[in-house]
Amino acid sequence: MNQQASGTFEVKMTPQSPVDTSEGVSLGRFSLAKTFRGDFEGTSSGEMLSARTPIENSAGYVAIERVTGSLQGRSGSFVLQHSGSMTRGTPGLVITVVPDSATGALRGLAGTMTIDVADGKHSYGFTYTLQP
Repeated sequence: MNQQASGTFEVKMTPQSPVDTSEGVSLGRFSLAKTFRGDFEGTSSGEMLSARTPIENSAGYVAIERVTGSLQGRSGSFVLQHSGSMTRGTPGLVITVVPDSATGALRGLAGTMTIDVADGKHSYGFTYTLQP
């Protein structure tokens, strides 16, 4: 049965290499560090690759992050896989738990996450299943 979790998070993105701007497309690589609060309490670290096109508000990114913390009082870690795009201002984002990546008391975790950014503040919604 699907369960819901929500809360806020802070993210720090650190550029990891010079931006490649060949042929009008900017490619970048960043390290990620997040702190989650709410129904899930924890931290994460990961890597992101991005591409920004010469067309305003068109871009894409992929990321992998290892998340460690507590959900429903159960501690462990899991990996999130991101695939995001923006087509002339219309966003598309899919974030999923990598199958069989959960450890500890979160073993068996599956689910998807959404991210909302409003007024510079980040929030998450997490739809998940967790074996008893």
